[in-house]
Amino acid sequence: MAYAQGRATALDRAWQLEVERHRAQGTSATFLGVTAVEWDTFARRARLADTARRCHANLDPETAAWVGAYVDGVNAGLTAGAQRAPEFAATGLRPGRWEPWVPLALWLSAHILFAGFPGKLWRTEVARHLGDAAIDLFAVDGPATAGSNGWLITGERTATGGPLIAGDPHRIAEDPNVYQQVRLTCPEYDVVGLAVPGVPGIAHFGHAGPVAWAITNAMADYQDLYAERLRRTPTGVQALGPDGWADATAHVETIEVADADPVQIEVLETERGPIIIGGLPDGPTGLPANADGPPAGSADGATGGGLDRASTGSEGADSGGLDGGAGDRPAAISLRYPPRVRGELGFAVLPALLRARTVADVDRALDGWAEPVNVVLAADTEGGLLHRVAGAVPVRHRDNGRRVVPAWEPGYAWQGWHAPMARAEVDGIAVMANQRGLATPYGVEFAPPYRADRIAELLDAGTDWTAERMAEIHTDTYLPSAQPLLTRLAGLDGLTPAAAALRDRLLAWDRRMTADSADAAAYATVRHAVVRHLAGQPPLAGLAGPLPYPEVFRPWLALTSRVGFALNPLLAGATLPELDRDAALRAGLEQAVADLEPGVVWGDRHRPAPWRVPAGPPEEFPGLAGDHDCVLSTSSVPGVTDLAFRVPVARYVWDLHDRAASRWVVPFGASGVPGDPHHRDQLPHWAAGDLLPVVTDWGRLGSTTDVPGFGQVTIRPVDPVADVELIHSWVGQERARFWGMRGLDRERVGEIYAYLDSLDTHHAYLLRLDGVPVALFQTYQPEHDPVGECYDVRPGDFGIHLMIGPPPPDGVQPGFTGTLLRVFLDFVLSTPGRTRLLAEPDARNDRAIARLVGAGFVPGPQIDLPEKRAQLLFLDPATRYPACPDPATAEENS
Repeated sequence: MAYAQGRATALDRAWQLEVERHRAQGTSATFLGVTAVEWDTFARRARLADTARRCHANLDPETAAWVGAYVDGVNAGLTAGAQRAPEFAATGLRPGRWEPWVPLALWLSAHILFAGFPGKLWRTEVARHLGDAAIDLFAVDGPATAGSNGWLITGERTATGGPLIAGDPHRIAEDPNVYQQVRLTCPEYDVVGLAVPGVPGIAHFGHAGPVAWAITNAMADYQDLYAERLRRTPTGVQALGPDGWADATAHVETIEVADADPVQIEVLETERGPIIIGGLPDGPTGLPANADGPPAGSADGATGGGLDRASTGSEGADSGGLDGGAGDRPAAISLRYPPRVRGELGFAVLPALLRARTVADVDRALDGWAEPVNVVLAADTEGGLLHRVAGAVPVRHRDNGRRVVPAWEPGYAWQGWHAPMARAEVDGIAVMANQRGLATPYGVEFAPPYRADRIAELLDAGTDWTAERMAEIHTDTYLPSAQPLLTRLAGLDGLTPAAAALRDRLLAWDRRMTADSADAAAYATVRHAVVRHLAGQPPLAGLAGPLPYPEVFRPWLALTSRVGFALNPLLAGATLPELDRDAALRAGLEQAVADLEPGVVWGDRHRPAPWRVPAGPPEEFPGLAGDHDCVLSTSSVPGVTDLAFRVPVARYVWDLHDRAASRWVVPFGASGVPGDPHHRDQLPHWAAGDLLPVVTDWGRLGSTTDVPGFGQVTIRPVDPVADVELIHSWVGQERARFWGMRGLDRERVGEIYAYLDSLDTHHAYLLRLDGVPVALFQTYQPEHDPVGECYDVRPGDFGIHLMIGPPPPDGVQPGFTGTLLRVFLDFVLSTPGRTRLLAEPDARNDRAIARLVGAGFVPGPQIDLPEKRAQLLFLDPATRYPACPDPATAEENS
């Protein structure tokens, strides 16, 4: 199963996988150019790939084999997947080979900034410019922090008596999406959920049948920044720690850059962790190119000579530091994070979750979780409920969570780990939305309570909840955080008549950020202007930047966005009295009068802005409802842009009464291949707030295959209403006499296919070639069909029927029928457990029998059915070979 998941992901997400592999290794500039150098520099200095190797080396043998099987599957599918993805040809990138540790590196790369340690740089700068009293002035859910909504409803409050788990993770909008809808089925387990492409299993959101689970970001603080004092000696580099000077490791790496000169960096690591900012001012005289680093020429450690900087080579050449308060800015800063310290990510939890059958199983598995730290909800069909924190959080001084701390002071060293992690009883409902709650002992900054309080209010107001009704919660657009700003505006005097009219209009507004609301657009215009005027006031000038840190940390260090997300605390707080808040409000309101465009609604300005590699031409996306503090959290950046950069990257509802009643949707679609029918097919549903069924009946699933030199073949279930006209026109022709439906009227044909659609044992599919219907296939389980009474049915037998539609006016290409049959057999055999296929065409239909024999079917006995004498034919998948191409004929209908 792990192999199959890896292979399927590579076929569908090859470009995404390779981009993320290169980002984790710090080699993305080799094909993306100079724009990727900043990230590659950070990835190498943070030792992401090396940490992944360490964590992989510490895996138990069973988990290592499971991850290895996934990687083998990725390698098996990458070449074919790359042929489907146009980005490879556009950039000249060739797919590489994955090493067993790469999934761990992808996980690290995706979550290294998840806990928001760059916020400590921001708070250090706030203290430096505004004083220690202002350090919490901007303390809200930050502009680049990933968050989520999640809630659990116990059976007492649902219509079925079974629990519901629902939510939506909020992350940077990406195309392809960061989550992948999957179902993993084998004799050991059967789990549907949202997987991270490149990582085996289903870590965050899964439904295993008898048990389901979901997570949100706990907002825990588990990464520290240390100001380091470094010096170069004749034998290497040393760092000042609590016990004096100690050896540090150092080596030089070369970042290859497409269409530019290579860039050399020095990679340093102290006893605290790798140096990610700054370093020694002098060059690495006498330093071995890869001392204590990866081998020369390896993916994340190319060799090189000295740096293009002057070198004194003196033992006393050292970097400065800071005094533990808001003193001089440190010349070097190290990052200490749990996977680097412990050599583990918790990957053994992933296969254990797939095998889970009860809440107790999930709970035991999560005891081994490490990175990132999450709040978890789980429920099972036996009445078990779970609400807990999972992950690794170090115990240390409170200031470690607030700012950069001095490495040489012993009081800032880690003192063990928080354990056991907090948990709570579930009474009716449980809500997690990054608010201060279970994880309070482990964090510093949390999201405002707006989303959590609103979800609880909505759930408490309803009864008999169902999976389908969860969309009412997902799509709630009420913006409670608007009230503090509106209250301040209400008290303003001295406004022009136009500004006073706009203010009065907003005071009458219903506080809902619906896409069609002109008032919501007006509120956003006023908020935008107030934020910019407040950020432009002289007391904040020292934070206006650009602050002297790497560009990768810029989202945490931009003054305007910081003011935008902390607008309410800034307006309400008594700290920093020199801020003229009323002046900013008046100026912003007057500015908004001039900026507001007549007739513009919120959805005109609030659209998705997905991150893509490489960036493509502008694309028109549908307008969105919601806002940062709505339950429908589509986050713009107040004062900067109304575009939504962080969105619900999935919505899900896990129904514990009936998994088939569960719902989900993702932005864009399931496929990562541009032009694929499923690349954009969920976008209108996602934008409208619709939830789509989680299809657990294999017979109802469709498939799309690109056949080189032939075209795109799409298989989808027959719609007995929409497709009846087409099917009736086919089955009534002389060429379809063996199908046995000639002479039936349209209504009767519709009744037959409506009946088939109601069965779990029989299914009908239309095949389309490049969008044009060309064939009708049907499948059935012989033990539930009259055929099963005429031969000895084996476990795993599966029956098929085939009818080729009328040939197009310009004829058919050679191999037409054989190719369609081959694609359909691939589709049928992709479902686990089908060990032998059965066909039973009319015994007089020589051409159909010949076609099936050509595809590998072996003739069996003839049998008598009520409507015909049939020839049984059987196909063993192990001995199957491709159908021989020859022109389609009018007789190949079985």
